[in-house]
Amino acid sequence: MTETETTRAPSPVVSAIADPAPLGLAAFALTTFLLSAKNAAWTDGTDAWLGFAFAYGGLVQLLAGMWEFRNRNVFGATAFSTYGGFWIGLGLYVHLVAPEAVKAGGPNAESLIQNDLGWILLAFAIFNTYMLLWSTQVSKAVFGVFLTLEVTEIILFIGNLSHSTGTIKLGGWIGVLTAIVAWYTSAAGVTNGMDSRFSLPVGKAFGLKS
Repeated sequence: MTETETTRAPSPVVSAIADPAPLGLAAFALTTFLLSAKNAAWTDGTDAWLGFAFAYGGLVQLLAGMWEFRNRNVFGATAFSTYGGFWIGLGLYVHLVAPEAVKAGGPNAESLIQNDLGWILLAFAIFNTYMLLWSTQVSKAVFGVFLTLEVTEIILFIGNLSHSTGTIKLGGWIGVLTAIVAWYTSAAGVTNGMDSRFSLPVGKAFGLKS
């Protein structure tokens, strides 16, 4: 080996994949919108969100989380993987567990299901609380996603545990807002990741100079 070869600087490492965050945010936004529209009593159908909870908000968002591990993005990997699991878990609950509650609970079945959903949402609100705090170090747009989601989860777990239809509807409205903020953040990630003169602002992390 020559002296030139031994002293040559290593080539810079370039990520072989595109940023998966816009995809994960889009998957989260659409599924959140569909469920929130149902909670807000905007829809007259059945559970249109359920299939997308498995395929888009669940599987696709989980895959985005796995790619964030590849990008060494601990925050994105934890957030997308967890909420991908949330949608898959919620879909499995509605598909497998809730029907059994209807059989066993009789006239009290709806109260039993709401109690289950309330505790599920409370658990994810706890997780979302510390993710909300750490999102301040990502960007203002990402913070907006976690802030609106935090409010949504708190209102919905209160509404379900208290069996308050009005509170659940309010949670649905805030959930739609959450979806809109997530869609915007996704759109910003798409256009900012392209070789384009057009971009959407996301705001710098809190505490950092612009």
